Amino acid sequence: MQQQPIDDEPEASEDGPLKRDLVAGLEKGLQVIEAFDQERSRLTIAEVAQLTGLTRAAARRYLITLTHLGYMRHDNKTFSLTPMVLRLGQSYLHSARLPRIVQPLLYRLAYSLGEAASCGVLDHDQLVCVAAVSAGQLVSTTLQPGTRVPAYCTANGRILLANLAPAQLDAILARAQPEAITAHTITDVERLGLEIARARAQGYALVDQELELGLRTMAVPVRNFRGEVVAAMNISVHAARMKLEDMVERCLPAMLKIQVELGALL
Repeated sequence: MQQQPIDDEPEASEDGPLKRDLVAGLEKGLQVIEAFDQERSRLTIAEVAQLTGLTRAAARRYLITLTHLGYMRHDNKTFSLTPMVLRLGQSYLHSARLPRIVQPLLYRLAYSLGEAASCGVLDHDQLVCVAAVSAGQLVSTTLQPGTRVPAYCTANGRILLANLAPAQLDAILARAQPEAITAHTITDVERLGLEIARARAQGYALVDQELELGLRTMAVPVRNFRGEVVAAMNISVHAARMKLEDMVERCLPAMLKIQVELGALL
């Protein structure tokens, strides 16, 4: 009887793919791109090497390659990102189903209230904005598609953290090192945990000027038709125009209505 070949190829675990299946060069190239941010818009080879853990020689090769491909520009001894990097984010926004479905309902929500609205998703411990509508209100430059901010100091981020499995939330809080972005930012991890628990209990999160002075936000979770939380949406107002308690009374009913509509579409 012919023996069947034995497939002893190890399978990827739930923790991630096998190391040999990863393309190290691509991983490191993306790390180089992610080394640049608002505070580090121009970096030298040595600085990129330090931030990514690469050798200076390797960092130089990646920077030169990215410059050749149009993702970087080189000026004297420093490198900076070019607008071509936006193509990477636009590929997600154009191909993903969530932004396309959320955008028209956000538009209706924002203009019905005369306030700015946005939708975001969690990426580890950061919040990434995937859709936004200003409704004529210039509230914040951080609430634009593609921007990422710490989840702990945003209403969208906090309500998403509140809907994580307890083990996931505990892991995020255990490694959290909150910084005081404004005088109102909660930096005590224990107090932050209590605020997240409050958001979970009441079904919405309120954040008062923790990300930006003068910016108040309220968020509710966005669920799919199975009831799974896939995103969060918020309303942002100028602190001088509306108190927190007024936000709940004036904005929450409209947000909950849109929440139900999204649940039927996602």
